[in-house]
Amino acid sequence: MRPHVCFGDRLDHPKWSSASVSAGKTGPELSSDELAASLADKLASTTGRPKPDITCPEDLAGKVGAETRCTLTAGDGSTLGVSATVTSVDGEQIHYDFEADETASPAPN
Repeated sequence: MRPHVCFGDRLDHPKWSSASVSAGKTGPELSSDELAASLADKLASTTGRPKPDITCPEDLAGKVGAETRCTLTAGDGSTLGVSATVTSVDGEQIHYDFEADETASPAPN
């Protein structure tokens, strides 16, 4: 079963609400690649800009309070942290909030 990703319709910069469905081996989880892709899709659709380059170091477990930190890398090489935190789980559906840092780190020289 391929994971299906959907989002809530609330946008309060820099925090967004979203939900995702994923089937994990020991419980629901959202793979790091799927999380990065869903964050990139949401940011692109809300800003009207191309999908940003986002990487997430680990899967997001379907357990309330579980969190992970992802990195958005801009075209100029600057980076922005994005935190994702699980707010609730309903069966295989994971609800999470994500929040972007307010300030970017400059590109390495």
